[in-house]
Amino acid sequence: MEQLAEIAGSVGTPFYLYDGDLVRERIARLRAALGDAPHRICYAVKANDALALVRLARDEGLGADIVSGGELWKALAAGMPAERIVFSGAGKRRDEIRAALEADVGSINVESPGELDIVAEEARALGIVARVAARLNPDVEPGTHAYVATGHGTSKFGLAASQVLAEIRRAAADPALAPIGISFHVGSQLLDPEPVFAAAERAAEVWRELAAEGVELRDLDAGGGLGVPYRGGDDLDVEAYARRLARLAGELGATLVLEPGRYLVAPAGTFVTRVLYVKEVPGRRVAICDGGMNDLVRPALYDAFHPIALVGAEGRERGQVDVVGPVCETGDFLALGRELPLPEPGDLVAVGYAGAYGRVMASTYNARPLCAEVLAEGGRWRVIREAGTYEDLVRGESP
Repeated sequence: MEQLAEIAGSVGTPFYLYDGDLVRERIARLRAALGDAPHRICYAVKANDALALVRLARDEGLGADIVSGGELWKALAAGMPAERIVFSGAGKRRDEIRAALEADVGSINVESPGELDIVAEEARALGIVARVAARLNPDVEPGTHAYVATGHGTSKFGLAASQVLAEIRRAAADPALAPIGISFHVGSQLLDPEPVFAAAERAAEVWRELAAEGVELRDLDAGGGLGVPYRGGDDLDVEAYARRLARLAGELGATLVLEPGRYLVAPAGTFVTRVLYVKEVPGRRVAICDGGMNDLVRPALYDAFHPIALVGAEGRERGQVDVVGPVCETGDFLALGRELPLPEPGDLVAVGYAGAYGRVMASTYNARPLCAEVLAEGGRWRVIREAGTYEDLVRGESP
C-alpha cells in the first residue's frame, strides 16, 4: 500500500498498476499444469494490450491471441514473433486479413465461409499458402454473463459442426490454404470448466471425422475464458482443467492451444483512484472519486464486482459506502453499498482484480483523458503508458 501512495504522488490519479511478478507466476503455474503435453499458450491481447505486458508474455515464451488489425500491430510492436500469433474474431476486415498474411501469422481462425473466401483470395494474391483453423460453435451454454457467452448456438461466433467440416474440407482442397486445426471458445469468466470440456468433446468428434477422411490437423485450440475469483475464494483448479484438455488433445494426436487473458492478468492489476468529496445520503456515505466508468467500465457494463480497499484507513469506523466516479451518469460507480472504512477526501481507493478489461476498455467520455499505467517488477516500478492530455482529446480533430 505504501507503493500505491508513492506512485500516486509521482504520476497522479487515477492510474492502473500491474504486478509483473504475479503475471509470471500465473504463466508458470499454467505451464506446469500442462507438463510435457504438446501445447502452446497464446496470451489474449484483448484482456490487456499494454505493450509491456505483451512483451512480458513474449519473454515468457507465450504467443498472442489477437482479434483485430490493431492488436496485430501492437503484438508485433511488442516484439511478438508472428509465428506465435493466432488471429481470432468474427469480423476481420480484408485489410486486416491481408496484414496478417503479410506478417505470416501462425494461424487465422476463420468464423464464416465468406471469411475463408477472402483469406484464400488474399493468399493467392500474395503467392503464399495461408494457415487456417475453423472456429466451431459448440452450442454449449457456459453459465456466464450473457455479454461474454460466445459458445451458444445463436451466438455470432463460429460455425456449426457441419459447417466446420465443410470449410476444412474446402480448405484442404485449395492450394492457397493449409487447414491446421479446429478452435472453439465458449465464453469468458468461466469458474466451472465443464462447458469447456463439453465443447472439446464436440470439437474432437469433428476432428475424428476429418481424420477418417485423411485430413490431418495439428491444433486443438480450446480458447481462453478461465475466470478469476473477483468475490474471493479459490482460483479455478487450473491443474485439473489443463490435465483433462491435454489428455483429450493427446488422444487426437493434437497440439493443445490455450488462449488465457483474464486468468493471467486480472489478479495482477489494481486501479487506483482518489476520493475528491464525501457526502451523506440516507443509509450510506458516498465517496466521489477522480476515476470512474470512463476508466473502469466493468461495474457499469456488467454490474461487475471488484474488491475495494481504502489505503491507510485501518481502524476507522466502518459503514455502507457507495464508491462512485466523476462522470455525469448514474451508472458511473465502482461499488455500491459496500461495507468499508468510512472514506475521507484525499483517500486513495484501490480497486483489485482490475488487470483485465480495465484500461483496455477505457474511454475519454466526458472529455476525460485516459489514465496512466504502471508496471511493478522486482520491487521497482515504472510508467509503461503515460496519462493522456487535453491535447490528446483533440488530436486529428478539426473545429
